[in-house]
Amino acid sequence: MSNAPETYQSGPNGMIPNSRFPLLIHRNAVPGGGEKAVRQLFQKHGWLNNWSYPGIYTYGHFHSTTHECLGCAAGFMEIEIFGMGGTRVRVDAGDVIVMPAGVSHAMTDNSDDVLMVGGYPDGREWDNLPDDSLTPRSRYLAAKLIMSLPIPSRDPVTGGAMREWLDLPSSVDSGWNDYRDTLDSERDW
Repeated sequence: MSNAPETYQSGPNGMIPNSRFPLLIHRNAVPGGGEKAVRQLFQKHGWLNNWSYPGIYTYGHFHSTTHECLGCAAGFMEIEIFGMGGTRVRVDAGDVIVMPAGVSHAMTDNSDDVLMVGGYPDGREWDNLPDDSLTPRSRYLAAKLIMSLPIPSRDPVTGGAMREWLDLPSSVDSGWNDYRDTLDSERDW
């Protein structure tokens, strides 16, 4: 396992809030993958409410109530992140994605044997907001909720502090208040 995860970043994209926090990919976090091994790693570090599924949704969606981790237990999966026309990344067995709340993601390709394991910090409940169903009101409410979420206490792979998120400037210093002001000015609901 590499010490430093890959990072991917995107601000708001149309109606999609995305996140000021980078999406992280820990390559070969669980050498060889395996459903049991991925699930145990997540549970060891407090990422609970786990599930297993052959991939993820094939439509763009995000979560406003929690951050999410996705471990590739078998096969491979390609996802598009940050909305339609966004960045495409591939994960293989053993790789783990740490997805900040608000980041759009959709499976665009996969092997026949793909198996993903998901988890949420402290077992938080997740919601599902499809990108194409957002209204100005639902986008505003989702962004407001996302900005109130705590940074998870531990990384799902390393168990350590999430330095890639903790070391960022506060949202006040990062331009996200400009986004909030834009949302406030667009309120026509």
